[in-house]
Amino acid sequence: MTLASRALAQLATWPDLRQAVPSCGLGQAVSSAQGEIAHFHSDRDVDLRLTDRAIRRFAKDFKSSGAIRIVPGSQWVTLRLDAASDVDLLLTLVSVALQAQQTWPDPADRPLVGCNDQRGAGFVKVDHSGT
Repeated sequence: MTLASRALAQLATWPDLRQAVPSCGLGQAVSSAQGEIAHFHSDRDVDLRLTDRAIRRFAKDFKSSGAIRIVPGSQWVTLRLDAASDVDLLLTLVSVALQAQQTWPDPADRPLVGCNDQRGAGFVKVDHSGT
């Protein structure tokens, strides 16, 4: 079982979430009553939708983490699942996302932009071979 499939299986048991087809059409997703929360695009990459306020609140912590990528102007952050601790981080952030959507929802007239995978903003493999 991959880290992403393990995380998705755990999230599927949460009462406020349901499995869904991602709006981007790639992979699997989970949604709440307020809309999509996470897109699992591969065995390692997950896009998580947070409110602007939640992203601003945690931006410094996100930038210092090698597991999280922020894309300016996006409502989504991308997590790379390389270790069990990254799954724990994802589950914590999904909880933050659910709470943020209920407490500080983004304005209703703000258009939902596609996830980071659609923007080509996932993690890029770096070639360290020197060739």
